[in-house]
Amino acid sequence: SQYSAVDTNPLSVYIMQPIWNKIIKIVPLWIAPNLLTFSGFVMILFNYFLISFYDWDYTASGTSPGLVPTWVWLFSAFTTFCAYALDSIDGKHARRTQSSTPLGELFDHGLDSWATSIFVLSFFSVCSRDNGKTGVSVYTMYIYLSIVLFNFMCSHWEKYNTGVLFLPWGYDISQVVLIAAYLLTGTVGVEIWQKPLLFGYYITDVLVILLIGFSLFLSFPQTLYNIHRAHLKKTLKNDSLYEGLLPLVSPLLLFVLLTVWVVLSPSNILAKQPRLFLWMVGVAFSNVICKVIVCQMSSTRPEPLHWFLLPLTLLVSTATSGLLGSMEEAALGVLAALLTAAHLHYGVCVGRQLSEHLNIYIFSLKKRVQE
Repeated sequence: SQYSAVDTNPLSVYIMQPIWNKIIKIVPLWIAPNLLTFSGFVMILFNYFLISFYDWDYTASGTSPGLVPTWVWLFSAFTTFCAYALDSIDGKHARRTQSSTPLGELFDHGLDSWATSIFVLSFFSVCSRDNGKTGVSVYTMYIYLSIVLFNFMCSHWEKYNTGVLFLPWGYDISQVVLIAAYLLTGTVGVEIWQKPLLFGYYITDVLVILLIGFSLFLSFPQTLYNIHRAHLKKTLKNDSLYEGLLPLVSPLLLFVLLTVWVVLSPSNILAKQPRLFLWMVGVAFSNVICKVIVCQMSSTRPEPLHWFLLPLTLLVSTATSGLLGSMEEAALGVLAALLTAAHLHYGVCVGRQLSEHLNIYIFSLKKRVQE
């Protein structure tokens, strides 16, 4: 199917697009668009592990002065900008080199679905977790991450039903806010997050309120409206309500299971291992979304139940019933590693299959020699 996306965000249209159009001119024509996409993702990943090294349990910014070196925040601003730029020019570059393929689309959106959670998890280090005086609670972090992922899922669920990706306004705004937050932390110090901004509210509170407001009152209604409009115009991809809602079954069950674990965990797993738990949430979610993207691109029906739900159900039921006892953290570690490995394996397999099917290389513009 032909890729189509709509972007109406004034920030994107009037400010960012002209910048990307200048940057794209520097990119040599022999570079494969997927290489741009992948480089951006690797930068975000590297930055995430760098921050994790200094701040594994999200407490480093709760002290004053913070325990994360200034250069790390400035480096975060730099990598976030680079990833944002590369993610914004990869499609332009593909059109420039006449190398737009379904593989490129899947590669771009598949990595985005994973990067989305990594951006959020890196940002949590800026505001630090609640220490009684400042910071956000780990439960707020979990809800915040879930809302961001829900928004991401909505765009692709909408595309599954309408065939058009309506680029959410939140994307450009969130990237600019992230870069500004890192620059601010690097130049002023983490103290900026520890003082009330307005009426006793902290900047972090304001950001959370804005995010929830954006999601519930802008993004989600927009998605429903676009689907409704397609329904009226008779351009919906799926005739039945059942098929239209099918891609939402696995992500919603995933969210329910994870929330049950968070709430009923005997050892309070989220408070004990917030980074590991939230990482696993992001990976599981990304894999579920990738499968929806593949179905939407190949016009196939998604399976109602994703296989990740099975090990997760087993683990959640044994953990919450107290059967795991002190092994709960170790079990989370094993599950996180298993899901990450499975997700990487899935990505490599789909990439290889598509590159063979389309007779192209993933990271090179050279054509494959026909066997």
